[in-house]
Amino acid sequence: MNLSPEFWKHKSLLEMNEAEWEALCDGCGKCCYRKFIEGRGRREKLYYTRIACDLLDLQSGRCSDYNNRFKLDTECTKLTKKNLPQFNWLPSTCAYRLLYEGKPLFDWHPLISGKADSVKLADIQIKNGIHERDVIDWFEFVIDEH
Repeated sequence: MNLSPEFWKHKSLLEMNEAEWEALCDGCGKCCYRKFIEGRGRREKLYYTRIACDLLDLQSGRCSDYNNRFKLDTECTKLTKKNLPQFNWLPSTCAYRLLYEGKPLFDWHPLISGKADSVKLADIQIKNGIHERDVIDWFEFVIDEH
């Protein structure tokens, strides 16, 4: 991948090419964990779980079939430059969210650290993830972190 040094500091999200956009993903996998909403309006509450999409590799934090994910999992949504504002549920550590909010990337982000496993080393991934296929009662897997 041929990326300009520190491209995220010099380009807006809208100016990034496909390779740059994809490189922003830190590989935490948090967006691939199931969430659910309870209530409506002002009483609406978003719950995060440690229930992962069945395609997520729980160790690496990466999709096991990234190119076919939309065919294999109808719940999978593509994050794009156009729909990013609708993804307000992204974790507070997510590079897309950080840049959208005008904040810097964390030191552990692979683009800064230069290490592909820096997310794992920084202990950013969700602990004790479980695949959706192995879950009966979702309420047992609700977590506070996101």
